[in-house]
Amino acid sequence: MHRPLAITDDQDLLDDLLRIAAAAGVEMDVAHAADHARPYWTRAPLVVVGGDLADALAAVSPPPRQNVLLVTRVRDDPDMWRRCVAVGAQAVLELPQEERLLVEELGELADPVTRSGTVVCVAGGRGGAGATVLSASLALTASRAGARTLLIDADPLGGGIDVVLGQEEATGARWPDIVGREGRVSFAALQDALPTFGELTVLSWHRGEPADIPREAMRAVLDAARRGCDLVVVDLPRTVGEGEAEALSRATATLVVVQADVRGTLAAAQTLALLRRHTGDLRAVIRAGTLEPDVVATALDLPCAGLVPELRGLVETLDRGDPPPLGRTPLGRFCSELLSELAP
Repeated sequence: MHRPLAITDDQDLLDDLLRIAAAAGVEMDVAHAADHARPYWTRAPLVVVGGDLADALAAVSPPPRQNVLLVTRVRDDPDMWRRCVAVGAQAVLELPQEERLLVEELGELADPVTRSGTVVCVAGGRGGAGATVLSASLALTASRAGARTLLIDADPLGGGIDVVLGQEEATGARWPDIVGREGRVSFAALQDALPTFGELTVLSWHRGEPADIPREAMRAVLDAARRGCDLVVVDLPRTVGEGEAEALSRATATLVVVQADVRGTLAAAQTLALLRRHTGDLRAVIRAGTLEPDVVATALDLPCAGLVPELRGLVETLDRGDPPPLGRTPLGRFCSELLSELAP
């Protein structure tokens, strides 16, 4: 793979560009004169032209090409846009104010879009409805079928979704290690940092002081996951903060687990009032109770995505440190059928 090209003889600017490239996870070729850029001009995936050599580059008339940026450390230079047109650049970036934009442009080269992950959020209509178990079961089912999957625990008061998987002792980062993250992050770097089991990567909470998930951190994680995953499952709390709102806004579908009784239905109606502010495609996953599933779905004005099967001894299974029983079990078949609709 060819490397991006930096064209500048300004050592301070070059130092900035190399530092930014390192942050994006790429290496750059460097031309210290306009003539030296000729061998790299057409093959470099991205060309970054320093303002100091823009006129010299225009004078040698390189062939037109896409993906050229003009960068400068001089603010509000009225002549810079003339130079931008002269070298055929698509934009002028002033450093350090627009460093993040350059990191993102370079990051596309290090972490190109290889997949387009479907984002599925799962919320409980009330506490104890089983949303976390369903989230973990969907993620496990998808990953065991060969889909690269990220399971995100967005509930800081849930005790950690890694416990449901029987992986609470697994080494790797948890949310407190990620919450300060913003801007672009590659999925490869995320996967290296987080506990990963085959095709399943897990971002869970620790068992310490709970905290909110900043919108920027959730956005960075989801952006990386959508580039590198087939499926992203987000286990939501029953409150909606900034991070949860970000996940909901990106969801292909949001599943609401509803206990089919009067209290469960009333609680789910209140939960839906919050969720509907942030997302459009909401579906009920119903647990058997005293009410008929179609009555619950009609009362909530939601399509029914299915009736989740009850499993005897599930609590004991989880307490032993075993994940939910899937495969050919009723829960495994239910998850496979549901995933075939949500993320074929």
